[in-house]
Amino acid sequence: MTATTTAEKPAPKTRATKAKAAPAAGVAFPDFEAFQLPKMEIPSMFREATEKSIESAREAYAKVKTAAEDATDLMEDTFETSRQGVVEFNHKAVDAAKENADAAFTFIKDIMSAKTLAEAIELQSTFARKQFDTLSAQTKEMQELATKLGTDVSSPVKEAMEKSFKDLKTK
Repeated sequence: MTATTTAEKPAPKTRATKAKAAPAAGVAFPDFEAFQLPKMEIPSMFREATEKSIESAREAYAKVKTAAEDATDLMEDTFETSRQGVVEFNHKAVDAAKENADAAFTFIKDIMSAKTLAEAIELQSTFARKQFDTLSAQTKEMQELATKLGTDVSSPVKEAMEKSFKDLKTK
């Protein structure tokens, strides 16, 4: 038999391990020198210009944010005013419809109890005249309410626009 000798593999070479420094914050590959940013001094003029630009951007952002908040408040106020006005307008319309229906039912009851044709014609004439006056008053009241609603809704927008134009003229 042939003797086979087993060659032993040499143990892996160990390198002396260096104590690694903590990786720099924000560096993707802290161990690779090629990926590290060079250390250089930024010229003071460039730094000042950058700081001024940043400050200007912050001021512009603050102005835009304030304008957006004011616009949002204006829209919320306008919608709430509109909602309240429409609710009030609808209540008036329902009240008018109820008043007209009650008058019609009363007229029907009265005309059914009329004894003569002359009495029925007199009731009809009186009802028509009264309904004309009532409808005229209701129409006037609804028109006044609609005008008030339009003014209430548009006045905050008008004031905001005037303020904006005034601010633009002063700048």
